[in-house]
Amino acid sequence: MEDGTQQLGHCMVDMRELSANPEGLTAAGVMLTPQLSQMELSLACTDLLPPGRDRKPNALVQVSVIDPHKQLLVSHACTEIVDANKDPLFLTGVTFPSEYPASPETLVKLTVYDAKDKSQESSSFLGSATFSVGDLLRSKDERLTLSLRSSDGVCAAGTVVVSRLKMGEMEEVDLDHITTELPSHKCPLVCESASHSCIDSNPLTGPVFKNPICKVYRFQTVESKWMLVREQMEECTLSFSIPKQLLSLYIQEDMSRVRHLRELGELSPHWDNLRKEVMTRYGGIIGSYQETLAELDKITGRSFKPSCCKAQKSLEFIPINLHTQRMRVTCPRKTDAFYDIVTVGAPAAHFQGFKCGGLQRLLSRYESEKKSFSTAYQCIYYSPEHTAKAQEVLSTVSLLQPLISILADQLLQAAQEHSSSGLREALKNLSDKTEQFVHTLKDELVNSALLALHAARPGYVSKNQKQTPVQGGQHQGHIHQGSDQNQSPVQGLPGHSPATSITDSPAGCNNVEASQTTTRGEGGTLKHQDSIPHHKEYDEEEWDRVWANVAKCLNCVIAMVDKLQEEDGSRQEPVPEQQLADVITSHHPGEWREQLRPHVTRLKECVIEVVEKAKRAMTFVLLQEAACSIPQGFLLQQRRDVVFSQALAALACGFVMRLYAGMQDQGFLKQLHLVGLVAQFESLLSTYSEEIGMLEDMEVGVSDLQRVLFQITEAKTDDLSDLQPLVCGRRDHFFVEVPLPRLVFQTLPEEIRGGQPLRVFPVLFNVGINEQQTIAERFGDISLQERINQRNFEMLEAYYKSLSEKVPLECLPCYQTQTDIKELLDTLGQNVVTKKRKNVEILWIAGTICRRLNGIRLTSCKSAKDRTSMSVTLEQCALLRDEHQLSKDFFIRALDCMRREGCRIENVQKNIRCRKYAFNMLQLMAFPKCYRPPEGTYGKVDS
Repeated sequence: MEDGTQQLGHCMVDMRELSANPEGLTAAGVMLTPQLSQMELSLACTDLLPPGRDRKPNALVQVSVIDPHKQLLVSHACTEIVDANKDPLFLTGVTFPSEYPASPETLVKLTVYDAKDKSQESSSFLGSATFSVGDLLRSKDERLTLSLRSSDGVCAAGTVVVSRLKMGEMEEVDLDHITTELPSHKCPLVCESASHSCIDSNPLTGPVFKNPICKVYRFQTVESKWMLVREQMEECTLSFSIPKQLLSLYIQEDMSRVRHLRELGELSPHWDNLRKEVMTRYGGIIGSYQETLAELDKITGRSFKPSCCKAQKSLEFIPINLHTQRMRVTCPRKTDAFYDIVTVGAPAAHFQGFKCGGLQRLLSRYESEKKSFSTAYQCIYYSPEHTAKAQEVLSTVSLLQPLISILADQLLQAAQEHSSSGLREALKNLSDKTEQFVHTLKDELVNSALLALHAARPGYVSKNQKQTPVQGGQHQGHIHQGSDQNQSPVQGLPGHSPATSITDSPAGCNNVEASQTTTRGEGGTLKHQDSIPHHKEYDEEEWDRVWANVAKCLNCVIAMVDKLQEEDGSRQEPVPEQQLADVITSHHPGEWREQLRPHVTRLKECVIEVVEKAKRAMTFVLLQEAACSIPQGFLLQQRRDVVFSQALAALACGFVMRLYAGMQDQGFLKQLHLVGLVAQFESLLSTYSEEIGMLEDMEVGVSDLQRVLFQITEAKTDDLSDLQPLVCGRRDHFFVEVPLPRLVFQTLPEEIRGGQPLRVFPVLFNVGINEQQTIAERFGDISLQERINQRNFEMLEAYYKSLSEKVPLECLPCYQTQTDIKELLDTLGQNVVTKKRKNVEILWIAGTICRRLNGIRLTSCKSAKDRTSMSVTLEQCALLRDEHQLSKDFFIRALDCMRREGCRIENVQKNIRCRKYAFNMLQLMAFPKCYRPPEGTYGKVDS
């Protein structure tokens, strides 16, 4: 929308107004005042006359809207079926959200049917009534009693009572914290009645969530009082924006890899051919990702991928059916509560298929076969830890080199200004980053890789063959110095020579300068080929000397700064001129900058030299890893990219939703920056057939989310385009930046405002519930599910231990159920190791622990449509029972209402254009009873 306004379901959010009015924040999150109204209606019938006198009707009401201008009748909502009752009270209400184009002239038609079966496909017309919105708002107590007219328009078939849901029904609940009137361009009567409606005060979600679907119910508590329950389901713009950003980052990273491979310099024919093949493979991936990104850029207006498109190649990076769902509960004399959940199809590579399994199995097989590949390609075998280290070194030195250069210039600037305090601060920053740089390179992998790269140069001569020419690729056998070919490169090679002692005296700087002259060309610039000798024995101590020179140069800079500050202090009283140390003999006492410049320049040159060598060494490690994994390794990387993209989009959606909801919860914010959040993925996949491959994909995708950190930033402006989360980084480490408006950002704790990285701890629990799981449990293998649950239980337990040590438990939310979290963890641990078929208690307990820990809840099945809907509605009703005293007589009715007419059946409609869950009777016989949908809501459909 224009002018900074974003549609948000029950309200309209003006970001600029929010920023200008931070008092609009309340304890439930970033609550937006003022708000627009919505209309919510409850329905009941009396004295219904069924067509036959032998039974009472099974009544339902179909709600339609008549546009007075277009004269169109549009179906809007439907109640649940109330069995055998001539005076039915419907629990499912009717919602007209604030953005619905209602006016006083809008006509609403209520049609009452007698449903002969639960599918509603066979029903009899009982009667209908019509009223206008204006009539309802002008009526006493905003309540109308209308006569139902039969099909002939004459006979009365009973009455229907329409009431606008008001907080008065909630027994004197305070209205002040719920709504504020707002003048609007819409119907004045609607706006004037805003104070009577219970508005869902949504958190600040404007930039991220859209296309809301709202449902309202009224359920009875154990005290025979009524609670109002609202469901709101929304799409998330991150479904597309996160994958598109990731694709761009993947392309940049792979193009950088190709550039580094080109910069390796001259290689022997064997290695040059392998390099060309690897570069060709990277080129194929880059081209494929660019094509996919171009296709996604053509898509406008869509915010979710329907389940029927899950195997579409152009959409393979997009999560399946990603939605958020919020249940808001209003109870008598109690503060409103809301419960959030993210639903998404299991992150998996559906387009690539599961014939050979999923990522977990494929990666395990790949690693076991890679050693034999390395022998065939005459490569050193590098473990996943070594290749990860090589990527980390490349990433770190690429970031630190320009940073060190900037900090060195800042030091010179402070010297130019003769600022002692500025000089000390700049020197501290430079020292910290340089020491981090040196520490990163303190690894034998770099040294051994330089030796391997030297052996791959044309004309390489080993120690044992100094006089024997080496032809073609025969020299490769000498990379290991006679060791086994499958040996780690860290072993079997000369040990890391002790670095030349680093003196604290600046006198050592002259030696640094002299050592550099052997590796520098004319004009003082480095040449790619000069740093590694060809056609002669490799000097294994060269790297140690070059690496140690950085630390020496830093010490020279520190010594010079100390000297300058000593001179500055001595100027306060006359003292005899002192002899300068050897390090500054060439300088005449004068400007600080001129005396510092040579040492700073030498430091920067040493850093550049080290970076060039380290980049080539680590690139050669990655070349060997890529060469011995053609083509399987590249295919696996693409599959992993796809799965991770889907998983990250879902996690980012959940993080943003949880952050907005807890913006004013100081305990939550303290937990966020001290420990981080747990993100609990609930999966309902079976461990049989294709779904076991999906689960193997999902396990790796969720695990890879540990490489993600979040950061809260201040938005450049309050425009909605500047409030979209941004992704940066590379495959081994990603950052997700979540921008907030300036005034909202300023309410956060100092640690978060300071840019502290925020961690998320993803855990996955899986329990299959369908008929395929029955087969797996009786005749197949469920070890994958058992291993996943056991491993992730241990991770959840470790998270709680860390949380309890760093954050007071009073920072956690309060729940009616007083069970201790430690006790819940013990129960979960017992269930994880118990041999019990379809032990869904694992999911229930894990979900409860997640909510008690302020975590992010996500639920998945194959498409997040059918089994997921059963799980979400069951969880919502369990929360109403446990936390809000839902009457046990209403539990099943509430569950049926949500499944039959709630947000989840609307989700099914959005995905397959049919209001039927994709189950059949035979399948449901294998389901746990509480996961079975009501009769008439399922059937054979394409999912």
